[in-house]
Amino acid sequence: MAGRIRESDIALVRDRSRIDEVVGDHVSLRRAGGGALKGLCPFHDEKSPSFNVRPSHGTFHCFGCGEGGDVIAFVMKIEHLGFVEAVERLADRAGIQLTYEGGGATIQRDRGTRSRLIEAHRVAAEFYAEQLATPDALAAREFLAQRGFDEAAARTFGCGFAPGGWDKLTKHLLGRGFELTELIKAQLTKEGRQGPIDRFHRRLLWPIRDMGGEVVGFGARRIFDDDPIQAKYLNTSESPIYKKSQVLFGLDLAKREIAKRRQAVVVEGYTDVMAMHLAGVPTAVASCGTAFGADHMNVLRRLLIDDSLNGEVIFTFDGDAAGQKAALKAFEGEQAFSAQTYIAIAPDGMDPCELRQSKGDVAVRDLVARRTPLFEFAIKTRLRDYDLDSVDGRVEALKVMVPFVAQIKDRAKRDGYATRLAWWVGWDDEAAVVRRVRETATGRAPTAPRRAAAVDPNQGALDVDGPPRPDPRDPALWAQREALKAALQLPEMAGPYYDSLPDEAFTHPAYLALHQAIRDAGGVSSGLAGPAFLDAVSQVCRQQAVRSVLTELAVEPLRVKSEDEYRYVQSVLARLQQILVAGQITEIKSRLRRVSPIEEPDEYRALFGDLIALEDYHKALGQQAVGGL
Repeated sequence: MAGRIRESDIALVRDRSRIDEVVGDHVSLRRAGGGALKGLCPFHDEKSPSFNVRPSHGTFHCFGCGEGGDVIAFVMKIEHLGFVEAVERLADRAGIQLTYEGGGATIQRDRGTRSRLIEAHRVAAEFYAEQLATPDALAAREFLAQRGFDEAAARTFGCGFAPGGWDKLTKHLLGRGFELTELIKAQLTKEGRQGPIDRFHRRLLWPIRDMGGEVVGFGARRIFDDDPIQAKYLNTSESPIYKKSQVLFGLDLAKREIAKRRQAVVVEGYTDVMAMHLAGVPTAVASCGTAFGADHMNVLRRLLIDDSLNGEVIFTFDGDAAGQKAALKAFEGEQAFSAQTYIAIAPDGMDPCELRQSKGDVAVRDLVARRTPLFEFAIKTRLRDYDLDSVDGRVEALKVMVPFVAQIKDRAKRDGYATRLAWWVGWDDEAAVVRRVRETATGRAPTAPRRAAAVDPNQGALDVDGPPRPDPRDPALWAQREALKAALQLPEMAGPYYDSLPDEAFTHPAYLALHQAIRDAGGVSSGLAGPAFLDAVSQVCRQQAVRSVLTELAVEPLRVKSEDEYRYVQSVLARLQQILVAGQITEIKSRLRRVSPIEEPDEYRALFGDLIALEDYHKALGQQAVGGL
C-alpha cells in the first residue's frame, strides 16, 4: 500500500486545480457578479441556475440542493470517487507527483478503483489506435476512407482496431500490470470457454469519453462479412465507469462549442458525428448504443445553461419515418426541457455522413441551418394523412389534430401552434381553433360560439368585437407600447430578444393580441420588414380594434432621445423583461412565506435558489434598461 498522501501535496493539488476549470468540464458557467460564476447544478434538476462557483475562494455551492465544498469535494461528488482517488485524479490533471507518507514517492493505486479502470481504458485506447495502422486493419482504414475520413480525422476521434485472436488486448493489459478481475470489471475482457478473451475482435473502434475527456468505453463496428456476430454495432456493457444513458460520443470535443454557440446537434452514429465536425458543425454528439433520453438531455442542459431564450437542441435523422417517430415522442414526455428543440431531416434518406460525401460540407451545414421546430414537424407530418383540399378532409384533420396540439404543455407554445394549425389546415376561423385547443387542454366543455363576424373580402373574417383601445399615455404600459413599436418599425433591431418575450409580458388585451399576431406572422426574426411585415401581421389580426392599434403603433415615433436606436430598443425590451421577472420574484417570495424551512427544507432551498437567481437577473436587466434610456 502507498500510505497516506502528504498534506502539503493535497494543499498543492488544491492550489493548482482551478475550480472554475474543473467544474467547467461538466457545467457551463457565466459571470454572476461579485467575482462569482453561475450555472445549472449537476447534482439536481433545475431550470434556473443556482449553482455558484467562486474561483477566488476555490469553492462551489448550490443554493438549490445545498451541495458545496472545494475542488476535491466537487470531483468526489461528480465522479463518485473517494477522497484519495479524487486527489489522484486532480494530481494527474495538474501534473503533480504525489508523495505518500510511509510509502515513498511511488504511487501504487488501489486495485479495482475507478482510477484503475480509467487507466486501463486509456491504455486500451492507445493499443487499439496502434493496431489501426497494422496490415490486418486494412479493411477498417478503407471503411473510413470510403466515408471521407483521412488519418488526421481518425486520430482526432481516436479511431482504433480490435485485432483478431482471442486475447491480444487482455495479454497486453496484463503485461502492463493490470489484474484480470479489473479487466473484467472494466468490460474490456470477458470469460470465454477456455479462459479470458477480449470483449471486441476484428472491429473498427471509437473510444467513448466522459465529460472530462477520459475514455470510459468503446463502440465497435462490424467490417468483415465473416464476423460471427451479426450486430452492426457493439458497445461496451454497463460498468462502474460506463453508463450509456449518461455518455454522448463526441461530447469531449463538442462541449465548449455547445456552451459557446448555445446549440447541440444530436445525430445517430459515430461517423455522423465525425462528418458533422469536419463539415463545420462542431456541436454534434451521438448517444451510444441506446436511444437519446432524459439523462442525455440533462447533460446538454448543463452546457447550454438552458434559460428558455436561445439555447437549442437539433435532432437529425436519416429519413422521414425515423424523424416522424422521434418527433411524435416529443408529445409523450414531460416536455420539461425549455431549450428550443428542432429536427432536421437529410434529403433522400441520407444520414449526415452520406450527405457530406454526396453534396459536400456546405450541404451538411445547410441541413442544420434549415432545421424545423420539433412540434411543427410532428404536426405537419400527421397532416399529410388528410386531404386538406376538401372540406371533409379539413374537418377530419382538425378533429384529430386539436387533441394532438392540446398535448403541448407550454401554454404560449400551445396557443401559437393552435393558430398555425388553423393556417396549415386552411381553416379561416383561427380563434375557434385556438379556443377548442385550450378547452381540450383544460378539459372544459366547448363554449358557446361568438356572434357573427363582419366580412372583409380583402382581409378575411374580422371580429366586430375586440379589446378596448389602450391609453397611449398610461405610464404602466409604456414599455409594452414601446416594445411593440420597436418590433413593428425596427424588427431587425428587436430581433430574437423580442420573439422570446412570453405572452405574460403584455398585460393589456390589445397589446397582447398584437404581440400574438406578430408571433403568428413569423416573428420579427422572419426576415420581413417594412410594409411586407406590417401586412403579414395585419393578415393574422382578426379583430378590427387590434388592426387599429397596429396601424397606430406602426407610425408613432419611438421615444428615443439619442441617435442610438439599437441601444434604446434593447433597453426597452430589457425593461419589459425586468417587469416580468419582478412579478416572478414576488410570486416566489409569496411561496417562500408558505414553506417551512424546517419541515420542507428541500423545497425551501430550491425556492431560495431560484429567488437568488431571479434577483441577480432582475438586477442585470435593470442595468441594461437604464443604460439605453
